[in-house]
Amino acid sequence: MMMEDQRVGNLPPGFSFDPTDEELVLYYLKSKLAASLPFYPSSINIPVLDFSSSDPWELNEKALWSKNQWYFFSQVKENIRATRKGYWKELNMNEPIILISCGEKIVGIKKYFVYYINNIHEEVQTSWIMEEFHLSSNNSFEKRENEKLSEWVLCRVHESNSDSQGINCDDEVELSALDEVFLSMEEEEISFPY
Repeated sequence: MMMEDQRVGNLPPGFSFDPTDEELVLYYLKSKLAASLPFYPSSINIPVLDFSSSDPWELNEKALWSKNQWYFFSQVKENIRATRKGYWKELNMNEPIILISCGEKIVGIKKYFVYYINNIHEEVQTSWIMEEFHLSSNNSFEKRENEKLSEWVLCRVHESNSDSQGINCDDEVELSALDEVFLSMEEEEISFPY
């Protein structure tokens, strides 16, 4: 299994890949569409995956992983987001990504999806959530000939800990080993000499 720093790139110890929605759209997605723009930072390599190539639990070795979230670029073709065992269903909760420093300019759109598994008798909703980032139409670049029927998106996938349509701001936070030791010490009554 790869270590986190190998999956994210050559970040210094103590740093993690935790971009804002604005950074994902402006630095990564926009750079992907305009080959002349450099990626920021260049040590971060977000791979390109086809939606049909992996179910969400298979992203571990394929997508960029950081803080229990997986990142990848993909192309949306005819609004289909199906995999071998299921599909991503849109929640119709589109959220504008607004750049406040530029007079509240809309730079992108974030769409939410939940993963469903196709069973023989029914479709089962899972706890897997995907946030799909799109550039706004006024930020789009001229599409290449072979990309006329598709749109590049940047995806952030995570597994939710809630039962309510998967959108939860109180998702469990991963503790460091030192935090776990400290919390276990709080459970026991330890007296320190003064």
